[in-house]
Amino acid sequence: MSSVFRFKQFEVEQSGTAMKINTDGVLLASIATHAKPIRILDIGTGTGVIALMLAQRFAEANVDAVEIDAFSAQTAGLNFSNAPFAERLAIYHSDILNFSPDDRYDLIVSNPPYFVNDLKNELLQKQIARHADEDFFGNLLRKVSSLLTERGLFWVILPVKTADWVIEHSVLHQLYPSRIISVHSDEEKPVIRKILCLQLGFTAVLEEHFYIYAARNTYTTAYKELLKDFFLAF
Repeated sequence: MSSVFRFKQFEVEQSGTAMKINTDGVLLASIATHAKPIRILDIGTGTGVIALMLAQRFAEANVDAVEIDAFSAQTAGLNFSNAPFAERLAIYHSDILNFSPDDRYDLIVSNPPYFVNDLKNELLQKQIARHADEDFFGNLLRKVSSLLTERGLFWVILPVKTADWVIEHSVLHQLYPSRIISVHSDEEKPVIRKILCLQLGFTAVLEEHFYIYAARNTYTTAYKELLKDFFLAF
């Protein structure tokens, strides 16, 4: 079985990486938006798929990606170099808390570790990719607040419990929700993820619901429309 995931405009090698391409990542990359971003940052890029999708969507933007795991950072760099928009992509092997760019970002995205204080996975790579220490999200919010431009937006996808914690605590870092998208597998199922858009400064919140499946093995029109520019099947 091939380890390469083929999109319409690029390919993603993902062999040996801790976190493979998944629904969370492609949903975030296709939903996260900004009026006209010039500088974009992907925190915890993994294989680089979110950064690649954003580079495709925003043709005038430069996309930086930060990854703490050395092997994943190397893989993302390879995927970037093979993309048709390679000149607008850059990978940094770094802990986001130690990342010091020259300028701020209009759009920041992250599909972060989400099992806070949960049972640790035996494989170190997966532990890094999927688990967060107690202070992780507080530190992430603080860092993002310092990296955003005045009108910048931070988009993140999280499980419900973690998302609610982030919404409650983001104000401590001058970040406020402007959109909350509750993701369901279908109309009969409860919320499984929340996609948050946070910004500097208080604003009215737009709350929405998004459904992945219309029926068993059948995607909703909204899901297919969202990913039609990326997935070969659509």
